[in-house]
Amino acid sequence: MKPTRKYHRRRRLNSQAGVTLIEAVIALAVLLVVAVGVLALGSVAVTTTEVQGHLMARTAEYAQDKMEQLLALKFCDGTSDTTVLPTNAAGGQGLAGCSAPLNINGTGTGGSSNPDAAAPGYVDYLDNAGNLIPTGAGGAAPAGWKYIRVWQVSSANASNTVKQITVSVKVSSAPGSGLLPQSTLTALKSYPF
Repeated sequence: MKPTRKYHRRRRLNSQAGVTLIEAVIALAVLLVVAVGVLALGSVAVTTTEVQGHLMARTAEYAQDKMEQLLALKFCDGTSDTTVLPTNAAGGQGLAGCSAPLNINGTGTGGSSNPDAAAPGYVDYLDNAGNLIPTGAGGAAPAGWKYIRVWQVSSANASNTVKQITVSVKVSSAPGSGLLPQSTLTALKSYPF
């Protein structure tokens, strides 16, 4: 005796009963664990992009801007104020003059290339958009600065016919932990240019 067609149809429908609620909850839990892992990775990617892709590029750009301003000065300039833009013809340090050899404060250099030890007359501050901010009283750091630029001028040879100019730019704060983004640029300027 052969079973009827109705019997086969019912049996086939019962074997394809569908997913239970417990299976669906387990599948959603696994999906949630994977999604949380991917979100954490996304957060790291956004922070790294901000620090390495954006802030580092801006520090390099601002160092180059300051270097161009300094290289535009005459070799023996000792009076131009380069802490303002455009450069004032008087009231500053310029390229530390032309005494041979260059001897400022007994160190052979003018300024500092360390943003944590800025020398007066060789430092300026920029806001978040890269605009120059006037320094506070006595050369103090102004409120709201995002970038500090410092520069150093030193003799590259004993006859003082070549000067080494170093510009460093550092960010005041960055997302995440670790070292703050900083760029340093060095160029040589020869006499009489």
